[in-house]
Amino acid sequence: MSFKYTPNTLKKLEQLYEEARYIIRYEKGNFNSGYCILEDKRVVVINRFLAIEGRINALVEILPSIKVNPEELSGEMQKWYDELRKQPNYKEGTEDSIQTEIGL
Repeated sequence: MSFKYTPNTLKKLEQLYEEARYIIRYEKGNFNSGYCILEDKRVVVINRFLAIEGRINALVEILPSIKVNPEELSGEMQKWYDELRKQPNYKEGTEDSIQTEIGL
């Protein structure tokens, strides 16, 4: 599945995270990878200075490393999530590039 880097795609990804009970915050920060995950609080912090393409790439990169229960997603989001998971670069449970920070 290929998708376009549009505001609509970004909103769709944000909705997917919302349905997975994660909060996305766009904050100023010094993140090496452009994002930070606070797993215990289910918060994803994205560098607010990233363009739409960077935000989408960060959210797609984070997706395999968070816990998403597909049964909690709406029908449309479930289909889209399944399509994202079928991507060749999607590796379930990868934590290679996860950056965590304490005291945000």
